[in-house]
Amino acid sequence: MNDIRQPRTVNVTRYVTPLREGGSLPAIAGADDDFLYVVKFRGAGQGVKALIAELIGGEIALALGFKVPEIVFANLDTAFGRTEPDEEIQDLLKASVGLNLGLHYLSGAITFDQAVTPVSPKLASQIVWLDCLLTNVDRTARNTNMLTWNKELWLIDHGAALYFHHSWDNWEEQAKKPFVLVKDHVLLSGASELVEVDTEFRAILSNDVIRSIVSLIPDEWLKHEWQDATPGEIREVYAKFLELRIASSAIFVKEAQYARESLI
Repeated sequence: MNDIRQPRTVNVTRYVTPLREGGSLPAIAGADDDFLYVVKFRGAGQGVKALIAELIGGEIALALGFKVPEIVFANLDTAFGRTEPDEEIQDLLKASVGLNLGLHYLSGAITFDQAVTPVSPKLASQIVWLDCLLTNVDRTARNTNMLTWNKELWLIDHGAALYFHHSWDNWEEQAKKPFVLVKDHVLLSGASELVEVDTEFRAILSNDVIRSIVSLIPDEWLKHEWQDATPGEIREVYAKFLELRIASSAIFVKEAQYARESLI
C-alpha cells in the first residue's frame, strides 16, 4: 500500500488546450514546475464535487496499488485567463479562481483497448471492485477512462464517482446499496476473482487509510455548497460513507457476480 501524502500544489501558468470530452471542460495546462497537467476546474458544471470525487477516487486507487497519474492541487490566479479569446473558456477560468485539481499529463498515452492490451482476471477483478466501491459510472466500453502508457494500464477520471454526494439525505442507505450499473463495466466479463480481491482490498482500506484520504479535501472545496455544515462535518460524512460501504462490500460483490453471470 502506498503512503497517503498531501498532494503538491502547483500554480497554473498557461492554458494549452481544452479537452472537450464530457461536460466538465478539462484542459491541458502548464504549471510553474514546468510540467503539463490535465486540470479539472471547480467552475465547471459539476463544481467542486467532481474534484472531490476525483481526489478521493484517485487516492483510494493509489492506496490499492493502481497506476494513477500524480494528483496535484492546481492554483488559478485571478489574473489568469483574462487574455483567453474563447468566451466560454474565459468564463470557466474566472469561475475557477483558487484551488482546482490536476493530473499529471501522460504524454503519448493511448486509450485502453482490451483487444490490444489483455487484462488478467485478477486486475479486472481489482478494477471492478474499486469502481463498485466508488460507484463509478464511467468505466464502460464507450468510455473506459483507462490509458496504456509505457506498456502499463493507468486509471484516470474518477470525477463521476461517489454520486451519493449529490443528495446527502440518505447517504447511509446509499452506502449499503449494490452498484447495479456494474453491468456496463468494460472489464466485468473477466472479473472472476472478486471474492479474493474483496478480502485483500478490505484489509488495505482500513478506517485510518480512509480518513487520511478524506482529510486531503481542501476546506475551500467544502465551504460553498454546504452552508449548514463545517468542513470537518462534511469530511466525516465522506469517511463514514466509505467505511460503511467497505464494511458492506459483500453486497456490491454479490451484485457484480450476478451481473457477470448474466454476461457469460
